[in-house]
Amino acid sequence: MAVLDRVPTDRITAKARTLSLARAALTLVAGVLFGVGWMVAKTCAGAWFVLAWCFAAVQVGWHDARGRE
Repeated sequence: MAVLDRVPTDRITAKARTLSLARAALTLVAGVLFGVGWMVAKTCAGAWFVLAWCFAAVQVGWHDARGRE
């Protein structure tokens, strides 16, 4: 029981009572929206790189077919 006597259960209980369910839910929603935004940004950046690479490949192929450097 000595270990349980050292745990500040009164302070923990007081802190738990001050927590708000609405704030916790809003934090969860904000986290999900942040994650979605991050994924969209990474996807768009990747898609832009793929499109730029394809455009460059077409340019190189076009110039090689026409005999230009």
